[in-house]
Amino acid sequence: MDQTDLRAISGRRKAAALLISLGAELAAQVCKAMREDEVEQLTREIVKMERLPAEMKEAIMQQVYEDAMARQFITAGGSDYARDLLARTLGTQKAGELLTRATTARRDQPFGFMAEIEPAQLASVLEAEHPQTIALILSNLPHDLSGRILTSLDFDLQADVSSRIAVMNRTSPEMVKEVETVLKKRLATLQTQGFRTAGGVDFLVKVLNSMDTRSERAILESIEHNDPELASEIRKNMFVFEDLSMLDDRSIQRLMRDVNTKDLSMALRGASEDLKNRMFKNMSSRAAQSLRDDMAVSGPVRLRLVEEAQTRIINIVRSLQEAEEIVISRGREDVMV
Repeated sequence: MDQTDLRAISGRRKAAALLISLGAELAAQVCKAMREDEVEQLTREIVKMERLPAEMKEAIMQQVYEDAMARQFITAGGSDYARDLLARTLGTQKAGELLTRATTARRDQPFGFMAEIEPAQLASVLEAEHPQTIALILSNLPHDLSGRILTSLDFDLQADVSSRIAVMNRTSPEMVKEVETVLKKRLATLQTQGFRTAGGVDFLVKVLNSMDTRSERAILESIEHNDPELASEIRKNMFVFEDLSMLDDRSIQRLMRDVNTKDLSMALRGASEDLKNRMFKNMSSRAAQSLRDDMAVSGPVRLRLVEEAQTRIINIVRSLQEAEEIVISRGREDVMV
């Protein structure tokens, strides 16, 4: 097949053939730089293309090479290509069927369509709703998405909604459907069925853990001001960096074996003197002095870097706790005898 023959083939079909020729990994990278409507159009072409003749593949690759040599390609836009990756990976009708089933299954979930919308945009829409309505919606979303939306809300509203999520238990399908109906005109049409366990302290903990440290701390402090008992219940289910002081000496020493020294030096910059001394106490004199010297000579650092280091250490603590290698004392029930 020569260049003349290629002129009879539409640009869209040639682009689809090119993606198939590149293979799944490279095709996915190309799709990152495309608009969503372009990705969808190419997906339909790929599904239609049951086979790709070798001569067509070679001719198209040659044309692309020549075009690349003649001018610089400019990548623009960007797309939610993950939803369409399966189709381009397989390049067959079967991929289209699998993609359709996956999309349908996602949209069958209450408020599932909201995963396709920017959290900041969702927050701007939800802020006009009653806090209880917002709490119901966030309780039915994945906790990481709920965290991003919650972060985008006004601060006072964050605390109000968080408190309502924590005390929420079960919601009826009628109530969920009513809320979805209100949002239908602005966002999407959804269907609901059956009761769903929504909200509660456990869910709020997951939401808060997905947020940045400052937002998490601010929300907890606001809840504590309005409802100390509820804040205490939430904290019992969470672990923040200052809670390292609740570890016994053996647990701290076990933690030290897995913690990167640079992370510890960075994380302790944002810690209380009591916690710093507790950590130094469980190190050798030489190691403790080396850590003090490192913290003293490195100068000021960005708060974001401190919080990131603290988060990495917290994640290690949680892993060790799940493996029952350390003990976090949260009250009399955790006392060792």
